[in-house]
Amino acid sequence: MAYPIPNISLNDGNTIPQLGFGVFQIAPTDTVRAVRTALDVGYRHIDTAEMYGNEAEVGQAVRESGLDRREVFVTSKLNNGFHRPDVARRAFDSTLAALKMDYIDLFLIHWPLPTLYDGDYVSTWRTLEEFRRDGRARSIGVSNFQVAHLERLAAETGTVPAVNQVEVHPYFGNEEVRGYDHGHGIVTEAWSPIAQGKVLDDPTVSEIAAQVGRTPAQVVLRWHVQRGDVVFPKSTTPSRIEENFRIFDFELDDATMERLTGLDRGEAGRQGPNPDTFDYVPA
Repeated sequence: MAYPIPNISLNDGNTIPQLGFGVFQIAPTDTVRAVRTALDVGYRHIDTAEMYGNEAEVGQAVRESGLDRREVFVTSKLNNGFHRPDVARRAFDSTLAALKMDYIDLFLIHWPLPTLYDGDYVSTWRTLEEFRRDGRARSIGVSNFQVAHLERLAAETGTVPAVNQVEVHPYFGNEEVRGYDHGHGIVTEAWSPIAQGKVLDDPTVSEIAAQVGRTPAQVVLRWHVQRGDVVFPKSTTPSRIEENFRIFDFELDDATMERLTGLDRGEAGRQGPNPDTFDYVPA
């Protein structure tokens, strides 16, 4: 039995499917097959980025699926090398051209890069506001923004991000950012939801999985959705793609949720770079 994916309301009046399919580190040669498999299983939300190098393949998979474009929620993100407004405009044009779409459902600033571009991610954000006004981006948001970055956007611009896509998993709850997001009407999206696989061997996760008759990955993904976040696991294995989809026909009780939340290691649990210092720009 297929269970419907819940939609979460965004602050701009649009909605986003709570479960998506991520294509980070999926090679372009594997992307069409993986995304087609995900769409066949029932996913209707695909998360890509210019820096992933597979936007064109995502667009191809959506076209080949036979689904109406309006049925698939597509996200992409601005390359770290393209923050200056004029460059960002050209980059957005290139994203739409690669996808072969005339609009994108959600477009994000991939990283704030506060140590680059004179620390000016505000003008970058204002450029994204243009894309939303002209309808080519239905929603706009940010990725990897810390509380201070979000507060600056709130102070200097007129648009609250629809989403903030940040690292979140049981070893790194990122609760300060999630709390700010929740308090300001920003939906949190969790990337690296299983800590690049590291939480799957955790004894607590394994014990809970055995108790509820689910896989460790399903337990952790269920923890995310019960916390209200959007999550988009990635895999190129068809059986795993389907397994990750089947998380809406069971629930974790409050005590179990607390046990998983209690695995948080604070900053020591972070797997990816710290957004306050991250300064990678592709060559």
